Amino acid sequence: MLDELDRALIHALHLDGRAPFSRIAEVLGVSAQTVARRYRRLRTEAGLRVVGLADPDRAGRAQWLVRLTATARSAQDIAAALVRRPDTSWVKLTSGGTEITAVIHAPAEDASPGSLLLHDVPRTGGITAVSAHCLLHTYLGGPAHWRRSAQALDEQQQTALVYAQSAREVRQPGPEDGALLTALERDGRAGQGELARATGWSPATVARRLAELRAAGALFFDVEVDAGLFGVRTRALLWLSVRPADQEKVALALAGHDELAFVAATTGRTNLVAQALCRDPADLHRYLTGRLGTLREIDGLETSPVLRTLKAASPALTVPARVRRERPAG
Repeated sequence: MLDELDRALIHALHLDGRAPFSRIAEVLGVSAQTVARRYRRLRTEAGLRVVGLADPDRAGRAQWLVRLTATARSAQDIAAALVRRPDTSWVKLTSGGTEITAVIHAPAEDASPGSLLLHDVPRTGGITAVSAHCLLHTYLGGPAHWRRSAQALDEQQQTALVYAQSAREVRQPGPEDGALLTALERDGRAGQGELARATGWSPATVARRLAELRAAGALFFDVEVDAGLFGVRTRALLWLSVRPADQEKVALALAGHDELAFVAATTGRTNLVAQALCRDPADLHRYLTGRLGTLREIDGLETSPVLRTLKAASPALTVPARVRRERPAG
């Protein structure tokens, strides 16, 4: 489990993923060397990773949540193939290990991702069903982090660390930013010298472009960390059916639930999807029958236990890829 300083450091990185260790140390009342040492240890032992991600709307990208059902013998190979793709994130084995869910990032003008879904997936014949759900709007997730991973700092400390965005209009992400964004997907805390080498720009140009993208809200930084260190042993994807007139009301209510780390509106037979992070199966049951059950506007619910997360928020993989084993939710 994490101690108080670990939690405070993770909370600080949620507020500003590129905050200098010296500034974090000043707010936390420890030395910069202590913060750097804790960060390195958490990277090694807890899978902590700061990643820079482009806002899909501003980058002209669409996100598709894909569900693949496969035979037990082929599911692992198909999941591994999805993990290797540079256009996927959040690849998970769910529902007993025979279903794979993944987010696929595609150009917004591609109205049908059919040509993308099975590209590079082994032609084993093991896939028995495919469904694709366009993510229409994200209510919780992305820049809005899971609250239980960010409850360590008081209001004054948060104010001192939060990254302040300006409302000025700047040039939105374009093809020329590809190398910069790819480098940040690998490591959101990469130094300006490293980013300059990756892009061929000068460090000053890198710093200016980073500031522009962040000021426009076109670039945000996410924190990947093993939720098990916060006491989470049961994870599940929730597929909800809600009357269209009530969708906004229900989604906003769900976004306020501490048990959820992700809430989005989608296309498909279900029109809301959420990810629940709970202590154990009993805790998930209490949430489903209690807090979630009070929302009478929900007409239907499918619960898919998450067995493993093979790829998290960033499309870029580190070597070796970290695989988190997760307990079934039932």
